[in-house]
Amino acid sequence: MILQAMIGSISIHAIYVVVMMLVGYIKTKNYKSDIENAWGMVENLQNEVEFVSDTPNHFYVLSFLGVSVICGIVILSYEKLMN
Repeated sequence: MILQAMIGSISIHAIYVVVMMLVGYIKTKNYKSDIENAWGMVENLQNEVEFVSDTPNHFYVLSFLGVSVICGIVILSYEKLMN
């Protein structure tokens, strides 16, 4: 049951990451810049991009463990319901 819960947690996290990447890709492909209005606000435009994660590393471990516990409860409840 523990292994099934961990596999469920990994699957849920993988689906979440793939969906977020697809949403970002679709937003990027459909983005239409408004150059004329942006030219009037040149002082507000950024000229650098910074890729930084604000999420602490222990959040990912806690997220994985939490979803594993939830998956374990669901599996246990399902087995009790079927018996």
